[in-house]
Amino acid sequence: MEKHVEIIKETVLSDNWYTLKKIEFNFLNNDGQWENINREVYDRGNGAGILLYNRNKKTIILTRQFRMPTYLNGNPSGMMIEVPAGIIENEDAITSIIRETDEETGYKIKNAIKVLETYMSPGAVTEMLSLFIAEYDERMKAHEGGGLESEHENIEVFEVSFKNALEMISTGKIKDAKTVMLIQYALVHKLMK
Repeated sequence: MEKHVEIIKETVLSDNWYTLKKIEFNFLNNDGQWENINREVYDRGNGAGILLYNRNKKTIILTRQFRMPTYLNGNPSGMMIEVPAGIIENEDAITSIIRETDEETGYKIKNAIKVLETYMSPGAVTEMLSLFIAEYDERMKAHEGGGLESEHENIEVFEVSFKNALEMISTGKIKDAKTVMLIQYALVHKLMK
């Protein structure tokens, strides 16, 4: 395969929470001409998310927490309903999502099944998100969850019927892409049948 990208220069614009870089590169376009382009790229590492579902009760576990970017872009409260998720921290994706599930929800799962990998915003963010599913029941609830104080997490955990979750997507109460994808995955693959 012919090389079609030549990175000329990387400049760190911010290294506060994660890393924002300006990338200058040459790109070989469809006409066979090289173009010089500049783009900003936000590198926050890779992440993982999970749909916890109870087939017998036909319920799922969701979280609600404040998300500043949504607040700045028209979400009046800044609160988002999401599946448990987090950044992969020096571990593999499965270890990460088992840890995040415990921290955020208080459920201690032993295993999860990876069902999707996706770039959530490929025009600006490097993150690859691994998406999982796992069954849960009340015996797995070890503590209240809510996230880590050291990470300034203030996460509300709640159980909702699968039917209600589908309605929440239709009414716009759930707008988080990973959550929509996992709920639709459950619908398409009939996890609640």
